[in-house]
Amino acid sequence: MPDSTTPDLPVVVIGAGPAGLAAAAHLLERGLEPLVLEAGPQAGASVREWAHVRLFSTWSELTDPAAERLLAPSGWAKPDPATYPSGGDWAELYLQPLADVLGERVHYGARVTGVSRVGRDRIVDTDRESQPFTVQTRHADGREERIPARAVLDASGTWTRPSPAGGNGLPALGERAAADRISYRVPDLTDPQVRARYAGKRTAVVGTGASAFTALAYLADLAKSADGAATHAVWVLRRGISGSTFGGGTADQLPARGALGLTAKAAVDNGHADAVTGFRTEAVERDTDGRVILVAEDGRRLDPVDEVVVLTGFRPDLSHLDELRLRLDDRLQAPVQLAPLIDPNQHSCGTVYPHGHRELAHPEPGVYLVGMKSYGRAPTFLALTGYEQVRSVAAALAGDLDAADRVELTLPETGVCGGAGLFDSPDATQESGGGCCTPAPQPVRIGVGAPVEVEPSGSCCGS
Repeated sequence: MPDSTTPDLPVVVIGAGPAGLAAAAHLLERGLEPLVLEAGPQAGASVREWAHVRLFSTWSELTDPAAERLLAPSGWAKPDPATYPSGGDWAELYLQPLADVLGERVHYGARVTGVSRVGRDRIVDTDRESQPFTVQTRHADGREERIPARAVLDASGTWTRPSPAGGNGLPALGERAAADRISYRVPDLTDPQVRARYAGKRTAVVGTGASAFTALAYLADLAKSADGAATHAVWVLRRGISGSTFGGGTADQLPARGALGLTAKAAVDNGHADAVTGFRTEAVERDTDGRVILVAEDGRRLDPVDEVVVLTGFRPDLSHLDELRLRLDDRLQAPVQLAPLIDPNQHSCGTVYPHGHRELAHPEPGVYLVGMKSYGRAPTFLALTGYEQVRSVAAALAGDLDAADRVELTLPETGVCGGAGLFDSPDATQESGGGCCTPAPQPVRIGVGAPVEVEPSGSCCGS
């Protein structure tokens, strides 16, 4: 709720990504002054790090209405709403123009290192809520400053904290020592240096989400190219193969997302990848020639690989929020009221219920985690979710609770809800109907061996 003692202070937004910039646009429409602090040198700094990856959402699902209204006077033209942009397109054609319109309200090279109340650490109760926030920031030139704020929206995402290969959530033994052979990003095989790193090599891909699908598909394409002969992937899954392993397929209401899973399945079926199931990595060892050997908790050892791509999700960096009173779910590290709505153990098909400022609130009034940051470790976030979140939060900060509570959110249903897509292929743009559940389980061929029967999975809605 707005605090009458701090009406002239800005609302600090941490991060100039999709959710952060949309938040600034909504705040301006509400007559509130935003100040966006971005650690990187440009808008969408994290998005630019996966510029080569194509999203599985079309432009129609990737721009915020308030942002579009703010951009309109500048002559900005929205890209074809039916096409699928890459991360680079999203940053260059939408995020940077939006940041440019916001002008001096966006500060680059400004890393937030702490947030607290003026004169109050997290222990002190006296007059706490009447004190403004103070946002401690370190600039690219080393200079530090404290910025007073009436409210703080953390839209810094989770990109900077990828999860490790270790099956228990900790880095596997030896994982850090093998850092020269391990990447935590989908490889950009259009970069000659990166391409040379993987061409003709044996690469382990650890993970089961859409990012892993993308990496498998990229490596399969490399294997079919003139310079990629002998390229092979080993897909390391912590669970078994089931009917929903490859996502929603043709039942996915985001067709490109469904096509992504099918493309990954083709990589396995065509022998460009072998799948190893039920493998929870315990240790990373070195062969005599420096190649990497993955060792499971049950003692299994994989044949040596040249490279490892770990795509096991992300987790939030909460260190700069230590002096604030947050209420986070013990498992997901998401706001406690939101966590049950996004729990991947229960919601495997995009069944995210409408939510806004109330589900995002904390015991510390005026603090909100929004965008991907609000989901903690849950992998099921879509841009539309973040845009609706910041619309509701901005309305609440402006005192318009009727608008803030009038939350409407309808997400495409699927058997997989996170990651990124591949191509604007004809198959990816066909209309698809059906519900969130995948077709009945079918045998999945593992590499070039005999078909392996999949595990029954029931419906993807947990019924």
